[in-house]
Amino acid sequence: MIVNVGIFGATGYTGVELIKLLGRHSHARIAFAHSESHAGARLSEVLACPFDIPLVSADDALLHKADVVFSCLPHGASAALCKRALDAGRRVIDLSADFRLRDAATYAHWYGHPHPYPDLLPLAVYGLPEVHRREIAQAQLVANPGCYPTSIILGLLPLIEAGALADPLVIADSKSGVSGAGRKPSLTTHFVEVNESLAPYSIGRAHRHLPEIEQMLNALRPGVPPEPIRLIFSPHLLPISRGILSVIYLRINALREDVLTLFNRRYADEPFVRILPAGQIATIAHAAHTNYAVISVHPVAELPDRVQIVCCIDNLVKGASGQAIQNMNVMFGLDETEGLR
Repeated sequence: MIVNVGIFGATGYTGVELIKLLGRHSHARIAFAHSESHAGARLSEVLACPFDIPLVSADDALLHKADVVFSCLPHGASAALCKRALDAGRRVIDLSADFRLRDAATYAHWYGHPHPYPDLLPLAVYGLPEVHRREIAQAQLVANPGCYPTSIILGLLPLIEAGALADPLVIADSKSGVSGAGRKPSLTTHFVEVNESLAPYSIGRAHRHLPEIEQMLNALRPGVPPEPIRLIFSPHLLPISRGILSVIYLRINALREDVLTLFNRRYADEPFVRILPAGQIATIAHAAHTNYAVISVHPVAELPDRVQIVCCIDNLVKGASGQAIQNMNVMFGLDETEGLR
């Protein structure tokens, strides 16, 4: 079968990554690629890339020719075009944050404006295949997870599902390449500002991904825990182009099996999660330019109830465009790995 694909926001980092990955997908064909600011040009004329794809305005996007539409636009701008695609009967995968949160008031608090279509929030399926594969297969609207949340949720998932948290307070220290900030230039992402430095930002409980992570972690906990999971989250900007490394610190209850065995068992059938053997430490190099989440497990010596988890992904692939294609494959009954290996 051929899946006809439309792309809103084709000139951003995630849009270009999506086009690159779709180019090696044997069942995908691009129906249209959108850029409001470069409509009428070709992608190869706008960016230093080999993709000679015409760019169209939103009004000229051939929605009727697409089976699925990816939105690679920023939050706020994405929702309206997702709504337009849904109204045209298309299935939608939104790479922005516009449909990840379940509560419109929470969205308004963290993103600084009311949600434009709160009635669509219950329709959205959170697109983490390792958790919601069955729901994604039937979904009309998939909210592709954020990059930091993907690394932290996958790093915690086996322990959360096992009810192993002894303390609901979790610490996540995460470091991201500069492409995570998008193509729009800002002072903090200029080369001179980033090079030969490491800069924390929005630390503590200030980053917009915080409610997304807590929403998922608390939804995954078995039973009715007395206290919700709360996260102390410290993101940092690394002077590299791409990749995320999250180190997660937590306290656990006694388990019937060691933590590494628990992780290996939970992810045994997952095509894009790799658990490293004992003694190895996950690095960005393990995951860069791939759709893999690479995880290492580190019990803390002499502190049997303490564990450190390291989870690494590529923020543009498993943290964005690769995971979006993984979701598309699930939605259309294709091999989940198509175009991603």
